[in-house]
Amino acid sequence: MTKPSAYHIMRVAMGITFAWIGILIFKEPEFWGGFVQPWAAGLLPVPLKEAMIGTAVLDLAIGLLLLVDAFVWIVALVATLHLGLVITVSGIDSVTVRDIGLLGAAIMLFWEDAPESLKAKFRRFQH
Repeated sequence: MTKPSAYHIMRVAMGITFAWIGILIFKEPEFWGGFVQPWAAGLLPVPLKEAMIGTAVLDLAIGLLLLVDAFVWIVALVATLHLGLVITVSGIDSVTVRDIGLLGAAIMLFWEDAPESLKAKFRRFQH
């Protein structure tokens, strides 16, 4: 089945966004670590800088896979979980609005690209 143009526009835009944020976090992991709430930073098994470098790797991987149109539904699911965690550990602030928009886009990409067998399992809960 052919995907609509809007799907590809969203996939590429999300890919660019994730790749770009990954690069920015690599450049200044301490700065980006400042968005993590102290209670969440205290739960980390590694220093915050290392956790942020791991986050940069994840963001970059998500971005590149979306850009090359590989494993989109799996990558979008990982992005959805990642963004949910980001919203949880960073708290509600002026940046949260952007993260909610990205979360919605990730959910849309997941749903549009998920296998029909998986969608059928979700649909059973609607009745």
